[in-house]
Amino acid sequence: MTVAPQRFPLTVLDDAQTVARHVARRVVADRLALTPRPLGLATGATMVPVYEALVAEAWKLPASQRQRLQQKWRSYNLDEYLGVPPHHPGSFAFFMHDRLAGPLQLDPATVRLPDGMAADPLGEARRYSAEIHAAGGIGLQLLGLGLNGHVGFNEPPCAATASCRPVELSPETRRHNASAFGGDPAAVPSQAITLGLAEILAARRILLVVTGAAKAGVLRRMLQAEPCPQLPASWLQRHPAVQVIADRAALGATGA
Repeated sequence: MTVAPQRFPLTVLDDAQTVARHVARRVVADRLALTPRPLGLATGATMVPVYEALVAEAWKLPASQRQRLQQKWRSYNLDEYLGVPPHHPGSFAFFMHDRLAGPLQLDPATVRLPDGMAADPLGEARRYSAEIHAAGGIGLQLLGLGLNGHVGFNEPPCAATASCRPVELSPETRRHNASAFGGDPAAVPSQAITLGLAEILAARRILLVVTGAAKAGVLRRMLQAEPCPQLPASWLQRHPAVQVIADRAALGATGA
């Protein structure tokens, strides 16, 4: 069902798997459009079932449509750790190859991420942002919601004007992402390159995907708060075409 919360259009579905199938169908439809703009992608636990569903939906297509999807594919990920090579299991490059590019048989060159091994991270951030701009900008941007309100790796406090840049990761984010590094938060890189709110808000459309009871508190804050640097996701209120897709567990503490 769809309800009207205070600040965001919000679609509430039964569980994470239903959310994943819904988002996957939206992405497939976007990719099969006549002239699709690049797709903006995220990583993290929320996106695992989304990419599983996306692969399944794509392989259900007639061969001609699936080939169109593969041939038209162009995506840009939000972020990448600094100092982690792309073959490392903890890198987002590895995540995207393992979860999406490989199973969907995409040309790896069409699944773009920042270079976490760049000698000049700031220069790489600027180059990556310029590449997205030159490609026509993001059409549909997928986002997850961090426990501290970050989107991408835009940790609080973060201004709406922040652009693609190297960032320091918070201890909370490193703890949350430790599973990809043997469960040790100290092994999680302390820095990353991330698209900023400036690039995110420049996307034509945004789907913010939120699942699980652990996200209920931060989702409630985001739905109710005025836009502010302390809750980076709240800046999405400034975008004219944001849709929040959540499961019932994530809405458990919102009273919606």
